[in-house]
Amino acid sequence: MRILLVNVPHPAIGSRIPREQLPPLGLLYIGGSLIDSGHDVTLLDGEHGPVPLPKLVEDIVRHAPDAVLFGHSGSSSAQPIISAVAAAVAKALPEAFILYGGVHPTYFWREILAAEPYVRAIVRGEGEETVRRLIAALQAGAALDNIPGIAFRQGDEIVGTSPAAVITDLDAYRIGWELIDHRRYSYWGGKRAVVIQFSRGCPHLCNYCGQRGFWTRWRHRDPVALAREIAWLHREHGVEVFNFADENPSAGRKPWKAFLEALIAENIEVTLVGSTRADDIVRDADILHLYKKAGFERFLLGMENTDETTLALIRKGGAVATDREAIRLLREHDILSMVTWVAGFDDQTDADLFRGLRQLIAYDADQIQALYVTPHRWTPYYRLASDKPVVQLDMTKWDYKHQVLAMRTMPRWRLFLWVKLIEAVAQLRPRAVRRWLWHRDAKLRHAIRWYYRMGRRVWVHEILSFLFRDRPCTEVRTVAQHLGAPQDHEEEASIVVHRPRKAAPVATSAANPAPAP
Repeated sequence: MRILLVNVPHPAIGSRIPREQLPPLGLLYIGGSLIDSGHDVTLLDGEHGPVPLPKLVEDIVRHAPDAVLFGHSGSSSAQPIISAVAAAVAKALPEAFILYGGVHPTYFWREILAAEPYVRAIVRGEGEETVRRLIAALQAGAALDNIPGIAFRQGDEIVGTSPAAVITDLDAYRIGWELIDHRRYSYWGGKRAVVIQFSRGCPHLCNYCGQRGFWTRWRHRDPVALAREIAWLHREHGVEVFNFADENPSAGRKPWKAFLEALIAENIEVTLVGSTRADDIVRDADILHLYKKAGFERFLLGMENTDETTLALIRKGGAVATDREAIRLLREHDILSMVTWVAGFDDQTDADLFRGLRQLIAYDADQIQALYVTPHRWTPYYRLASDKPVVQLDMTKWDYKHQVLAMRTMPRWRLFLWVKLIEAVAQLRPRAVRRWLWHRDAKLRHAIRWYYRMGRRVWVHEILSFLFRDRPCTEVRTVAQHLGAPQDHEEEASIVVHRPRKAAPVATSAANPAPAP
């Protein structure tokens, strides 16, 4: 079968500035699986440019595929764009099978299938094995009922089959690197780059994250095999930067240490960046020299907040003292620390935000990402926020960089000013500027200066967007009224067959597409 994988252009600011793109790892995994099943697979990456939506539709139609597979790591914020493109493709290619996959479709399949009858099926959860079975059934004209992990229309019914089994051997499915031209992808200041993955899932129970539900449990790749793959990409394709997609790659100390040692043994000079938990950094204080020797230059530490009460609300399981120690240890080993800090909780006051700024300065992290609290349907936090009023109905802006929930304590404009102030003060404090001007590690100097260049452009862009482009909704609507009832992993696992219900009015409607970025 002739299959086209489509990565739509995403409106998120990080995708447009500084015009450096990373390849879509999820689609490459799907592509590798389908290629090995004997299919003719092509990737169309709309992020480059980005490609205007009418041109993207033209390119899809010109390929004349038998099946078009849409997926995006941007999830909810990308779905309106996927819906608009898919509707146009279905009109031009009525015989082509249109399939969706990813986190958002996994938890919104009822609404999508009710609103978009041209979607033949949705892959729920991990897709490598499921999509192979689905494509084989479509090619043979067979029934879809016995394929676990999908949803589809069957007459007047919308059917969701039983969940697919979790993939226990992550090395059983390869990444389709042959689908991309490595010269087109860069990160970290123009360096050739890819996204890689050591593990899936997370053993922790933070209610602000959907990793535990979507991936079911923490698993990891073979440490030596991954190190060998990274070395091959570096030597054969000139890849210099490897951005880890894992939420928590270091969850298992033994396999993680084995990976670091295996990569060191490959004797290559690469840059590794990723995310992990502060308590794992503290746990690994005795082997952080291996992190550095393997090539790690930065870790994003998902701290979410510096307030103990807020951390307890989202069940982060961390502690302020541990966070600070992790930052200190990373700096001691010449590894940059980036912390995420989330604002916009319902009862935050000016005093809370000022205290948060002081605590961020005391943490002395190298970089910060200030985000807005965003309730996604697949997270336990959604239940806590389901009755909160929404200030942003445009799903393309549900990307953590736009305020979507109203606050009882302050208007939208004041929270925005606080967030911009916190970002500016945290990044322009004297210690941070000194590191920008001079750092003993030349590679980190490059990384810091690149991040400041990118951050300056993003900061200005966000202010201009707030003033002239972003418009809050005037209609009073709660999260549940906007996106529907909670639908997390436990509920997904317990339901098999569903009849159609009215689609959510904004989340997936092709009649309300996002403007072309």
